[in-house]
This record gives sequence, structure tokens and C-alpha cells, in this order.
Amino acid sequence: MKISQICALALLLVVGSAMAFADGINDPKIIIHGTNGTGLPVVACPSRGCTDVGLDFSFTIPKSGKGTLFFTNTSGQNWTSLKLIETGVPAADISCHSFLFTSCTTKTLHNGSVEILLAGIKHGLNPATGIRNGQSFVIGFACVGTSCWTNGGSTMSAQANSVPEPGTVALMVTGLGAMVSRRRMWKNRGKA
Repeated sequence: MKISQICALALLLVVGSAMAFADGINDPKIIIHGTNGTGLPVVACPSRGCTDVGLDFSFTIPKSGKGTLFFTNTSGQNWTSLKLIETGVPAADISCHSFLFTSCTTKTLHNGSVEILLAGIKHGLNPATGIRNGQSFVIGFACVGTSCWTNGGSTMSAQANSVPEPGTVALMVTGLGAMVSRRRMWKNRGKA
């Protein structure tokens, strides 16, 4: 009797673990890539064209919870980051991928909304160029397994270049260090 209870418990643990793992496989996905050969896969703007957007814009998630939205960066700037804010799908349940940025992360903000942050560019082999001024790009909402975006029809906000490039951060830190050094030098000039 005890052996069958132990086997039943072990089976329950295995099934529970498999279900938890499968949940990660079924998470909805957001995919961002370029159009017309700029970032794979190659997708062209529809016949009605892509929607022009600036540094700050918003859009509606497809009602079905899946689909593709087409945009063109007309901000006059190259984008090295793109921050998307949504509510309705927990950060832990979102997977993301981008062919244009080196990283894609998700986190829950203090107000309960979720930030999807695409950032980083690199040059050389398999370059990630960000989204260039005048470049069209796609934001795709994909179902994985049976799980789609449950907040279809809701608005998502977007902000480009909200994260400074690493070189900009280095310049800001270096500039700050230079200002502190000058202030100390000025303060200590008569103490020598």
C-alpha cells in the first residue's frame, strides 16, 4: 500500500513539473524585425504601407491576440532602444526576440504594467543595427502552443531611445568625474 502511494506521489510530481515546464513553452511571444531585407525574416510592408511613428507612439494589440503590425521610423533619429509598455500579460509569461537589437528583456513595473525593453546594437558579424531613421519594422504578436496574447485589443505604448547607448553612459560618467575633479582641485587650490 505504501509503495503505491509513493509511486502516485512521484507521478504527481513528474506531471506537475512537466506542466510547469510546458507553461514556459506556451508563453506568448513578441518578435521585432525589419522589413524589406533589414533584419530577418524578410517581410514587406503591406500595400497600404507602414504606419509612420516618432520617438513616442502607441498601437493596439491585434484583437485575436496574434498578428503583425507594420511601422516606419520617421523620428529623424536612429533608435538604439525601444521600450514597449503593456498591461494584461505578466512579464514572466512573455518571451521576446528581436533581429534588430542585441537584447530583449521583460520586467514588471511598480504600477503592475510590464516593460518589454529591446536594446543594444553591435557591428561586425551578424550586426544588430537597431531601427534606423526611415527604416520600416514589424512588431509581431505570436501564439506559442495554445497561448496567445490575452489582452488583444488593448493599447501598448512605445518609446524609442529611452535607454542611452553605452558610449553615452561612459561620456556622462567621464564628464561627471571631470566635474568632481575640477571642483576638488578648485576647492583645494590654496591648501598646498
